[in-house]
Amino acid sequence: MGHRVKRSSGSELVGNGRRPYGRAWAASLLLAGLLGMALLASSAQAATVGLGTAANFAVLAGSTVTNTGPSVISGDLGLSPGTAVTGFPPGTVKAGTIHAADSVALQAQRDLTTAYNDAAGRSSTATISADLAGRTLTPGVYTSASSLGLSGALTLNAEGNANAVFVFQAGSKLTAGSGSRVRLTGGAQACHVFWQVGSSATIGTSSTFVGNILALTSISMKTGATLDGRALARNGAVTLDTNTITKAVCAAATKPKPKPKHKTTPTPTPKPTTKPKLTNTPLTPGCKSAGPAYKLPTFTFVSNAGLRKIKVVFRAKTLKVLTFKGKGPKQFKLNGVRVPTKGLAAGAHSVTVTGTDVKGKSVSRTVRFTICQAKPVFTG
Repeated sequence: MGHRVKRSSGSELVGNGRRPYGRAWAASLLLAGLLGMALLASSAQAATVGLGTAANFAVLAGSTVTNTGPSVISGDLGLSPGTAVTGFPPGTVKAGTIHAADSVALQAQRDLTTAYNDAAGRSSTATISADLAGRTLTPGVYTSASSLGLSGALTLNAEGNANAVFVFQAGSKLTAGSGSRVRLTGGAQACHVFWQVGSSATIGTSSTFVGNILALTSISMKTGATLDGRALARNGAVTLDTNTITKAVCAAATKPKPKPKHKTTPTPTPKPTTKPKLTNTPLTPGCKSAGPAYKLPTFTFVSNAGLRKIKVVFRAKTLKVLTFKGKGPKQFKLNGVRVPTKGLAAGAHSVTVTGTDVKGKSVSRTVRFTICQAKPVFTG
């Protein structure tokens, strides 16, 4: 028989062999860590509650469906095992069919039971108080051992994840007060919101509710209440009164378009102007004394083609000529040009400034100034 001797190295000898208990222990720790990470990832990416064929229904009841007023139901309306659907018309069913005690409604009730049990059996993320008004919640499973209520506004923020799932577990009833509302932000979708109700749900007058209501007993929609989702009651009635219920459908996921590789958009080249531009600063108002010279305002020339020549003409005589070589500047300011006024007669006089670009296109501008009437001098 082999003999067993324990060693301090974390292994033990059996006969002439060595059993690596240390390595096995390390491997088991690694495996446990990987499993823990997998569980965390699974909870972070929780799957939606599968409704099966019940997803086709906007309204589904067990005993009766009763309507008062011009309710509008978008999606199928079903009943099983009950047979009494009343109030249609004046209620209308759009983009759907009424299934009363037929095989389609029966299968939908079976799928509803499966979905209800799925939602009820999920592990809780947080325990919540009876009234959800004024709160902003992120994806998760929220549990109340008794009832859930909503007296104001509740915000559900998907934090940019369109597939985020919200599950609310109410041990007994769900009551949304009059004028209450559920808001969706951050890409949240009504199709991924589920209210699992242990007894019955009541959606108050003129309230705006969102999500799939999975009630064990009954659902009552009060006057003017709207629901973006589904009213699905397993055993009891669904009671309607001038409501709008729209079956929530998840938006198709869109894949971002891949960015083009190594492709740049060229910067558009500005189109050259067909003619150079010429402007000047405002003239000083009033007449000028017949002094030695009159200073012209500043002229600004602009030409995408480039300036070739600037000429200043006064009384048919050229006062100044500037010529540019090569391409010439695309912008140039002419200032400090003085016009001789000594001996000029009183009255209006004009100066013409002309700019010509390298393509031979010209632009001119004429400015006028007035020499003041000299005061008479009396002698003798």
